[in-house]
Amino acid sequence: MHVTARLQSVFGPATQGDTDAPVVHKHDDFEQASEEDLTHFVVETDAEGHHYAVRDDPGPTTTDYS
Repeated sequence: MHVTARLQSVFGPATQGDTDAPVVHKHDDFEQASEEDLTHFVVETDAEGHHYAVRDDPGPTTTDYS
């Protein structure tokens, strides 16, 4: 028996839904908070073309190296 047939016998056939319907993206509270956190970052590019994120205002650090 093929793996797909075994899975279908356990879980049933896959439901596709309406493929012509537009995708509706809903923002929840977690996603809103994540987007707010990301606004405090700036994307930098180094000389070799690598991209990385840097905080706008890093603020005080909790690590004391003295």
